[in-house]
Amino acid sequence: MTELLPVLTDTWDAERSWTLGAYEAAGGYEGLRTSLGMDPADIVAAVKASGLRGRGGAGFPTGMKWGFLPPPDGGPRYLVVNADESEPGTCKDIPLMLASPQHLIEGVVITSYAIGCHHAFIYVRGEVVHVYRRLLAAVQEAYDAGYLGKDIQGSGFDLDVTVHAGAGAYICGEETALLDSLEGKRGQPRLKPPFPAVAGLYARPTVVNNVESIASVPGIMKHGVDWFASMGTEKSQGHGLFSLSGHVTRPGQYEAPLGITLRELLDQAGGVRAGHELKFWTPGGSSTPLFTADHLDTPLDYESVGAAGSMLGTRALQIFDETTCVVRAVSRWTDFYAHESCGKCTPCREGTYWLKQVLRRIEAGQGEERDIDLLLDLCDNILGRAFCALGDGATSPVTSSIQLFRDEYEAHLGGRGCPFDPSASALFAYTPKQPRTPALAGVGGH
Repeated sequence: MTELLPVLTDTWDAERSWTLGAYEAAGGYEGLRTSLGMDPADIVAAVKASGLRGRGGAGFPTGMKWGFLPPPDGGPRYLVVNADESEPGTCKDIPLMLASPQHLIEGVVITSYAIGCHHAFIYVRGEVVHVYRRLLAAVQEAYDAGYLGKDIQGSGFDLDVTVHAGAGAYICGEETALLDSLEGKRGQPRLKPPFPAVAGLYARPTVVNNVESIASVPGIMKHGVDWFASMGTEKSQGHGLFSLSGHVTRPGQYEAPLGITLRELLDQAGGVRAGHELKFWTPGGSSTPLFTADHLDTPLDYESVGAAGSMLGTRALQIFDETTCVVRAVSRWTDFYAHESCGKCTPCREGTYWLKQVLRRIEAGQGEERDIDLLLDLCDNILGRAFCALGDGATSPVTSSIQLFRDEYEAHLGGRGCPFDPSASALFAYTPKQPRTPALAGVGGH
C-alpha cells in the first residue's frame, strides 16, 4: 500500500496555515536560505537532477525548461506562474494557494534567483477573488519579512512579485494565451516558435510554470535532490496532489508519490459512495481519455497512464458511478469546451460547436446511428489540426467514451431518449454492457 505523503499539504491543518508565521514555524524559507548561498546554475542543475516534471498537465521536465533560456544579454527576463486553474475537475492549485501561499512564494523567489529574473508574475483566475486577496496579503507579508524586494536576506538579489487577476478564460491556461492576457491583449495562443523561453512576456525570455511545479522547488532545495528523486517512479519522480471528486465517499486533495493507483487512493477516500460501483473516471481532468474499473490498478504516473491510453494531466480524478449517463457527462464537458474556445482557429471553433450540437441531439433521443460516426469524424478533423491543445483535449472524452460505451450511445437513438432519465420511454429497458477496454490505445490526448 502506497502511503500518502504530506509535503505541500503538511501545514494545511495548522492554525492560520496561510500566514507567514505558520509557514516559518514549519521550516519555511529554509530552502531559500540554502539556495541564496548557491550558484544559480547549480540550482537549475539540482532541479533537473531531481526529476521534477511540470505539474500543470504536460509533465515536461521543469529544470530542462529553465535551461532553455538563452544566455543573459543585459535585458530583463521573467517568471510567470500559471495559476489560471480551469480544467473541469481540477482543484489542486487553488486549495494550495488558499491554505499555504508561502509555499508558492518561496518557490517563486528560488526559481527567479536561479534563472536571473527580477520581476515575477502570478496569474490567478479572476473568479477566485478570495484566493487573489490571500495571495496579495501573503506577498505583502513576504515583502515585510525581507523575502521579497531589495537585497533579499542580505544576498544582494532583488525581486518584485506582481499578482495579476485574469478575467476568467480557460484558454488563458495555455501559456502563450496567458502571456498575451498579461500584456493586456485578448487571450489567444501565439504561433510557436518562438517559444516563451526565447520571446515570452514583453518579447523577453520567460519561464512559465504551474503553481504546484514552483511550490515543489523549496522542498527539493531544503531536503535535497535524492530525497525528492526517491519518491515516485523511475521516470515520474516526486510527490503530487491528486484531486478526488464526484461519487467518492471523502472527496478532497490526497498528496502521494506519483505511481499510486486509484484503488489505493479510493481506499484512503472511503471508496465509491455507499451502495454504488465505479463506472468510469478521468485520470487527469475532462480533457483526458476516460478510464474504467479495469484501470483501477494502473500506476498514476506519466508513462503508465500514457501506455494505458490516457494522460496523467492535472491528476484530477473525477469518479462516476453506474447512475451516470456517459453521454450526458461528455455532452456537458463539450458544452464547456465549445464555450471556452477562443475562436482563433477553425477546427476548434467550428468543431467544438458541432460536437456540442450532435451530442445534444443524441442525448435528447433525436440522434441516428450515423451521428455516432459523425462524432468520430468531427474529432478526426479537430485532433492535431487545432492551434493549441484545447481542440485536442475536447476530443478526448468523446472518442474514448464511444470506444468504451458505444452501446450506451446507441441506447439513446431512435427517439428513446436517455435511459438514465426517468421521463424517458418506459417501453425501453437498458442493460449496460461491459466497457470495451482494448480499444483505448491510440486515443487522442491533450
